[in-house]
Amino acid sequence: MTDVANPEQMLFTSTAQAFLEKEVPLSRVRQLHAEDIAFDAGWWGRAAELGWASLLVPEELGGGSPSGDGVADLALLAEQAGHTVAPGPLHPVSIVLAGLVESPDGHEELIESLVAGETVASWAAYEPKRPFGALQSVTGVGTTATRIEAGYRIDGVKDRVEAGDQAGTVLVVAVCDGRLRQFVVPTDATGVTVSPQKSVDLVKRYARVQFDGVEVDESAVVGTAEETPAIIERQRQVALVLQCAEIVGILDAVLTMTNQWLSDRHSFGRPLASYQALKHRAADMKMWFEAARATTIGAVAAVAERSQEAPKLVSVAKAYVAERAPVMLQDCVQLHGGIGVTWEHDLHLYLRRVALYRALYGSPEDHHRAVYALSRKTRAAEEIGA
Repeated sequence: MTDVANPEQMLFTSTAQAFLEKEVPLSRVRQLHAEDIAFDAGWWGRAAELGWASLLVPEELGGGSPSGDGVADLALLAEQAGHTVAPGPLHPVSIVLAGLVESPDGHEELIESLVAGETVASWAAYEPKRPFGALQSVTGVGTTATRIEAGYRIDGVKDRVEAGDQAGTVLVVAVCDGRLRQFVVPTDATGVTVSPQKSVDLVKRYARVQFDGVEVDESAVVGTAEETPAIIERQRQVALVLQCAEIVGILDAVLTMTNQWLSDRHSFGRPLASYQALKHRAADMKMWFEAARATTIGAVAAVAERSQEAPKLVSVAKAYVAERAPVMLQDCVQLHGGIGVTWEHDLHLYLRRVALYRALYGSPEDHHRAVYALSRKTRAAEEIGA
């Protein structure tokens, strides 16, 4: 996805690629699906030993990244995961850590446990029948946190919590005293009910988590009321660049697979790749792929630098990448002919993951509207300044 010039970053990327190809090839993904398993906890522990969960965590908290740019390294890792549509809680753990490291006081043990791969945590942000965009408004969040003598009482329901049935902790977005706050809640706490939810993906599982009078102490809070909106925005941005980077990896793998098929498959004594109509479709997909990669690189850089343009650029990336990727996957299915529409072909594993990511954390249509709104806001500010 990006130019990897740093030797440590090159080693990290090649190590991750070799690990994924050995531990979770596509055949293993199918096997996990057949066994009704999302991911193996032991496998995630070995991945954490390679530093997968430490990339967004500063060294003083036990983390670190090969290049010193944790967001860029994480994006490269997500891209490699896309090549094999890998299972595992890379996304939810990274999103939670992105929030915790912004205000780590009182959460050092949890951060250490997540970095070591000893536990899994997930972000409980979505609510039933509510879009993800509602999270940015107090009126869009139904889960409440009420102050009590011992701390807080949390009531409400969250759904689409990734790996929720395997998570030991969830980071819950709730409204407290009319303001958005986040709370670290153990999933084995009294009053927490976790109900598994399946998705269109073979190994990505989600959960509905209900909170009925769940009591937590003061140490469960992440950040102050003033800090919380910025922390949630940081988590949102990390979630989106992870998605886009993984989709870029998926497109890279699928286009390589399809181009090889077109070269190997012959019709009337000629390879399919020699036919002009198919050349045009392949050229279009190459152009779309490079645009997807470029918009993702821009978003990753903006998030890494904490640029003021980051909110807009992550929406630009999600709007474009998630809109074009399903079209490209469907084209690849068609270019494979009859074999492409069979369950046995691996194209379906990639198509399912892309279909899932298109819907999560805002659809392309949602992000097109966000880009428009942010662009209008920027133009208005420039006009006032002029």
